[in-house]
This record gives sequence, C-alpha cells and structure tokens, in this order.
Amino acid sequence: MANNKRELFLKRRLRVRNKIKSMANGRLRLSVHRSNKNISVQLIDDVKGVTVAAASSLEKELGVVGKNNIEAAAKIGAAIAERAKKAGVEECYFDRGGFIFHGKIKALADAAREGGLKF
Repeated sequence: MANNKRELFLKRRLRVRNKIKSMANGRLRLSVHRSNKNISVQLIDDVKGVTVAAASSLEKELGVVGKNNIEAAAKIGAAIAERAKKAGVEECYFDRGGFIFHGKIKALADAAREGGLKF
C-alpha cells in the first residue's frame, strides 16, 4: 500500500498512462507536466517516439515566464492547440499524468479544446 504522496502520484500516473496506451490506436498523446514554478505540455507520437509539438511557461514569447497559475495554463493550452494545428494534428489523448484534473490542468485542457484539439 502506498504510504506517501509521491507513491500515490506514481501509481496514478501509471494507471493513467497504461489506460491511454491500451486505447491509443496510433493517436498522439498530449502529456502535461506541472511543477511548483512552471507548466509544460508536449504532443507525443508514441509509435515513432518523437515529440510533435510542445509549449511551456519557460518560453518568452508566451509572456508567462516563470508563472504557474490558471491564466498561464490557459495561454499554454491555446499555444499547444495552435502548434498542433500547424503540425496537422486534430485528435489526441489527454495524458494528465498523475495530476488531478482540476485547476491548472483543467484550464489547460479547456483552452486546448477551445483551440480546436479534440480529446
């Protein structure tokens, strides 16, 4: 049985990733990572093992350098949707990792949906 937060996080992450990989059928994976200071997202092709598009709060052109709040997450979600369209991607699976789907993660997902990504 998991005793601490890190073990619970890792169990959640494995559960989410295994479910996504079993249903993937060649669709790309939109993977989110959040730290205390930044948030980043990648569009990953697991078949080829490459990153198709990425966005992060560390990018100066997004104007949210070093911020990790709901507004920054929404800007990053819109940016990844735009970059995915440029790469020709319209559908993907949302991989929240071990993070719970609320707050910043939900804001990022909603902004990506509004930008045209379907998941």
